[in-house]
Amino acid sequence: MRRMAALKDSRKGERCFIIGNGPSLRETDLSKLKGEFSIGMNRIYLMYPELGFSTSYYLSVNDLVVEQCATDIQALKLPRFVSWRARRWLRPEDDLYFLYTTYTGAGFQKNAARRLWEGATVTYVAMQLAFFLGFQQVVLIGVDHNFVTQGKPNTTVVSEGDDPNHFSPSYFGKGFRWQLPDLETSELAYGMAKQAYQAAGREIIDATVGGKLRVFPRVDYNSLFHG
Repeated sequence: MRRMAALKDSRKGERCFIIGNGPSLRETDLSKLKGEFSIGMNRIYLMYPELGFSTSYYLSVNDLVVEQCATDIQALKLPRFVSWRARRWLRPEDDLYFLYTTYTGAGFQKNAARRLWEGATVTYVAMQLAFFLGFQQVVLIGVDHNFVTQGKPNTTVVSEGDDPNHFSPSYFGKGFRWQLPDLETSELAYGMAKQAYQAAGREIIDATVGGKLRVFPRVDYNSLFHG
């Protein structure tokens, strides 16, 4: 908690990209993000070799992801944020921060050193983290808000083959345990994030190519860069 406190407003006034892991990332020129601040989530690191750079921050709060990818997460060399529950699988390091995230108590937390509601998606935790770090503008990319795989929200399933829901077929590849999305709860959470940012004179905009989310103002990705 003390180490978290030192990060508060450390990026005040800056712009941040929150990178979802949807298939639309394949239609997004990610080379433009070199030199930008970004928060990558879950298995985004599968893309680092191809990109030639990593995200500024890494975040994962899903137990199934951390448990199955602990070795990968431990090996990353960047500031990483994981849920306190993840301490079972990860050993402490100076740039590894534990967040107190929960499934209950809906709300938007401006202080990431306190209890954070997960809002049924790691993307919502990323929005709360970005607010805490002080970012003025948050841009969403790869947040497709659309899953090919259907079923009861939050149900744990085992992947039977290539993953059609993310940027890589091996993202949740054959044999990987994951939870079906709860898009309704996510939208409720996103609405809270939108209000919190607006009240603080900040904004979240959505530059996802072809995304289905309609909570935030939509912008053209390429228009965010000059030259």
